[in-house]
Amino acid sequence: MTPEVLEVRRGWRIAGLTVRTLLLIVLVFGVLIAVLHRAPLPGTRAEFRAAAAADRVSLVEYDEREGVIRHVRWVEGPLTWRELDAEALGAAPPLRTVADLRGDLGRSGAEVTELSDAREIPLGSGWTLELPVLVGGEWPIAAWALTFLIMLGSTPRLGNRWAWFWILGAGWIGAILFLLLEPRPLWFEAGRVPAPRERLGGGRGFVLGMVLGLLSALLTQVAGYLLNLALG
Repeated sequence: MTPEVLEVRRGWRIAGLTVRTLLLIVLVFGVLIAVLHRAPLPGTRAEFRAAAAADRVSLVEYDEREGVIRHVRWVEGPLTWRELDAEALGAAPPLRTVADLRGDLGRSGAEVTELSDAREIPLGSGWTLELPVLVGGEWPIAAWALTFLIMLGSTPRLGNRWAWFWILGAGWIGAILFLLLEPRPLWFEAGRVPAPRERLGGGRGFVLGMVLGLLSALLTQVAGYLLNLALG
């Protein structure tokens, strides 16, 4: 192999590693937002009003049933999530309606949105549904979509495309695994070739995707609580 060909291959390898690394960084950022969103710290009405008055609130989500607000969640910056439970909502003066909520926000420029049942489904891939309403949420979803397209246009080593289709369907954990492992582990040095192994088919990929989805749901809850506790 000529030096020119080796140089071209080296350039493509560096470009591939750069793209994979950037996609991983964006996906990890999305996971961080998602897990914090799943397990917010409890807050008080006074804290909510103070944060709104200081214009620290960027987004407010509320759950309204039969015209009465049952739950309020807000974020200060992209990472610090807080929530008002039923007791905090019922404290005098009570926060019952959307008008009360907007009154607490005052002149704050925070975005106010109603929670949908779809974003509350506790699935591992659920973060791809809730991230669009979060700060910077479009970027992790774009990174996941690009990873999916890369998988379709490549020849994966550990499983066929159907297997990775189901694994990527598990959400963030599937996409991160693909970027770390395909077509060879990200940490392998140049010239190191992984040992050959049998590729996963669609059936086993489907089962693995289901397991990873449940695992990511558990991880988001546990990691979200611990991270929020540390930030709080």
